[in-house]
Amino acid sequence: MAEALLPGLGGGAATDAEAGPPPGSEGHRMRMRARLLTAGPDALADHEMLEMLLFLALPRRDTKGIARVLMARFGSFANAIAAPPQELRGVEGMGDAGTAALKLAQAAALRLVRAELMGQPVLNNWDRLMEYLNAVMARERVEQFRVLFLDNRNRLIADEAQARGTVNHTPVYPREVVKRALELQSTAMILVHNHPSGDPSPSQDDVAMTREVKVAATALSIVLHDHVIVGNGRWLSFRQQGLL
Repeated sequence: MAEALLPGLGGGAATDAEAGPPPGSEGHRMRMRARLLTAGPDALADHEMLEMLLFLALPRRDTKGIARVLMARFGSFANAIAAPPQELRGVEGMGDAGTAALKLAQAAALRLVRAELMGQPVLNNWDRLMEYLNAVMARERVEQFRVLFLDNRNRLIADEAQARGTVNHTPVYPREVVKRALELQSTAMILVHNHPSGDPSPSQDDVAMTREVKVAATALSIVLHDHVIVGNGRWLSFRQQGLL
């Protein structure tokens, strides 16, 4: 009689492991977690990556539909996490929590790549540097100007965004660039900016600005190694093009 009244203490009920995941959305989430942990992240499609990120931030929502909308709108996982916050908030169901989750994923990815470069001689790791710059800047909707500050062994000591502009212009002040190099005790620099159009070809303003920075830097014994323009999956080096 006791066994009939208390089946969980006898042999009449299955354990959680034997019963498997519960039905519905929670079971779906458990299966996705198990696939990630056993088969690795490559086992997940882009929309599944988005879905998993979102259900950590939105535990009471069915995030599969939101992930599908994000994919339809932005085209890929990378484009979705790199999208401006205001555009992400415009997707129904995202809100601040979902938007913050995707921007945190982007920040974590960039920080990991940057960590591999910090303290390394970047001129000997050019391909890795270009991968990092492409990840940071290729999907930007407006121009951004960054400076990579190097030490006397050409090791990266700082990567800083100096200015953001419009879709086709960013104000750059050579005096401020050189001043920051002195503050960091940097002896060499690489300038970087993006072209949201996707075409990395330099404008006359780009060429003129680069020359002004070089003159200001040379006056203080700071070497300007290069100016890189990042497009959409493409990049251009002033040094390689004989423009520096």
